[in-house]
Amino acid sequence: MIQMPALFIGHGSPMNTLELNGFTRAWRALGAALPRPRAILVVSAHWYIGATAVTAMTNPRTIHDFYGFPQSLFDFDYPAIGAPDVAQEVVEVIKPDWAGLDRDQWGLDHGTWSVLAHLYPRADVPVLQLSINALKPLDYHVALGARLAALRDQGVLVLSSGNVVHNLRLIEWHRPTEGADWAQRFDEAARAQMAEDPSEILKLCEHPDYAKAVPTPDHYIPLLYTAGLAAAAGRSQSLIQGYSLGSLSMTSYNIGPDLSLPCEAEGAAALPEDVPADQTNT
Repeated sequence: MIQMPALFIGHGSPMNTLELNGFTRAWRALGAALPRPRAILVVSAHWYIGATAVTAMTNPRTIHDFYGFPQSLFDFDYPAIGAPDVAQEVVEVIKPDWAGLDRDQWGLDHGTWSVLAHLYPRADVPVLQLSINALKPLDYHVALGARLAALRDQGVLVLSSGNVVHNLRLIEWHRPTEGADWAQRFDEAARAQMAEDPSEILKLCEHPDYAKAVPTPDHYIPLLYTAGLAAAAGRSQSLIQGYSLGSLSMTSYNIGPDLSLPCEAEGAAALPEDVPADQTNT
C-alpha cells in the first residue's frame, strides 16, 4: 500500500467552502495531485474538548459550528461516510495514550469540511476526526502526531486543519490579502522551524509574537500534530503561503514527496463583517 502524505491546511473563514479564490484553487490542485487515500483522519481546530476521542460512526453528520454566516453555508452538506475500522486503528497506534471511540456525538465540523469540499469535492473518501484534548500540554500533541505516522503506511491521509496565526480580535478589514508585521514574523519563524527541526516546534512558544499569533491554542495545536509527523518523516514542505485580514495566516504544509503547487496564494474568503470579532468558533 502506498504511503500517504500528511498535510496541515490553514483553513481560514468557513466562507472558503463556497468560494473559488487563490487558496481554494490551490486546495483543488492539491487534491488532484494526491494519491487516493483509503481514509482521511482530520485533526480539526474545532473539536477542542477535554478528552482524546476519535469519531467512529458510519455516517458522520455535517456540523455547522458557527453563527452569523449566510444561509447557503448552513445548507452545505458534506456526506462522506465514516471509517469505524480506521478509528480502531487510531486507538491502537496512539497507545499507551488512550482515545475514546465516539459513535454518536460529533461528526465533521467546518475545520474539516471547508477544506475537504475542495480537496475531495465528491465526498467519496471515508472521513473521521481526532479530537484535540484541551487538558493536555503542548508536547503531548507533538508526540501524538509522531505516533500517527504509522497510519500513513496504511493508506490514511492525516490532515491537520487550523491556522498558524489566528487572532480574530486583531482583524484588519482593510487588509483582505495581507498580514500584519507581527503575523508575518511569527509565520516566517514557524516556516523556518518546520524546515530546520520540526521536533523542536515548541520553541515557537518563546517567540516575541507568540501571544498575538496564538491568543488561544485551538487553531495552533493542529500544526503540532503535523510537526510530530514531520519529525517522524524527517522532512516537511511549506506548500501554500499567504495571509488574510491582517491576523490570519493561510500557510499550509506537506509531509511526504514534494508537491508542485502555487506557493503564494491570495484572496481567502473573509468573515462577514457582522460576525463578532470575539467569535472563536471560526
